[in-house]
Amino acid sequence: MYARVTSARIAGDRIEPFKKIFEESVVPAAKKQKGFQGISLMVNLETGEGLAIGYWDSEEDCLASEKNLYYQQQVAKFIPFYIMQPIREGYEILVQE
Repeated sequence: MYARVTSARIAGDRIEPFKKIFEESVVPAAKKQKGFQGISLMVNLETGEGLAIGYWDSEEDCLASEKNLYYQQQVAKFIPFYIMQPIREGYEILVQE
């Protein structure tokens, strides 16, 4: 499995609207992507630092979701919420239970 991690800092008063868009728009769109296995959203409510982690069957499936612009379209939905530019990283999952 493969994970794409997007980190960003979100304005504290925008966390609830951010969460709502993520649940109502990002999650349904993610479920339509080939190789998608799940997604998590985590936020430190004190600092606004957050992580979105998407799980994929393979690195190829994850990268395909960038080539078809799915990922870019999702990140763009949150531009008004970011305090800093989001950072994207990819990881091979070695152990998962």
